[in-house]
Amino acid sequence: MESVTIFKIFVLLPGLGYLLGAIPFGLLIGLARGVDIRQQGSGNIGATNVGRVLGRCWGYGCFLLDVGKGLGPVLWVGHYLRGAGFANEAGGLLTAGQWSLLAVAAGCILGHMFSVYLKFKGGKGVATSLGVLLGVWPWFTLTAVVALLVWVAVWGFSRYVSLASIAATVSFPLGFWLLIWRIPSWQFSELMPLFGFSCAMAALVVFRHRGNIARLLTGTETRGGKTKAE
Repeated sequence: MESVTIFKIFVLLPGLGYLLGAIPFGLLIGLARGVDIRQQGSGNIGATNVGRVLGRCWGYGCFLLDVGKGLGPVLWVGHYLRGAGFANEAGGLLTAGQWSLLAVAAGCILGHMFSVYLKFKGGKGVATSLGVLLGVWPWFTLTAVVALLVWVAVWGFSRYVSLASIAATVSFPLGFWLLIWRIPSWQFSELMPLFGFSCAMAALVVFRHRGNIARLLTGTETRGGKTKAE
């Protein structure tokens, strides 16, 4: 593999993914409406706080944009890597292609959580992580749908945004493992980079919700996403 190619797929593309993921859409929407979202509600730049402060329509718009900045780069890079010869005859990415795609995915998520435009502060990464997962076709896409159903079920039962997000996040690596076990063409030995990434991503998102977990344990987290849940 040429050094230029190594630089491009393991440094340049992940760096671009980070810069795109770091775009603080929640803050930009708030400023366009004359509000610094960091000074309102929970102070978080994510879709939940945007919806709480500016209204549901703006919150939904922020959610879609945050999903898109994870989904778009990952889809494009996956297409690029397949065209550049990093896939087998069946279209599955080879190990090097998987690592490159995961580096871009990680860049998008870390960009949202630790935005260079906000002095390395940011949101909790749920929406951007969902976009990333939907973009890693087919492995994470199918599992993300399962995790999304878990989110809806927990939200419907508890009315806690934070609990639903944590439950969906934790269910993702388990769901991925179960799909590997059930789908004959998915070999665990070939998908180890993806499984390791799913575990690391889940751990990071849960860590970013540590404040919400503390409030859930003490019974001070308010239902309906009206506190610092994100």
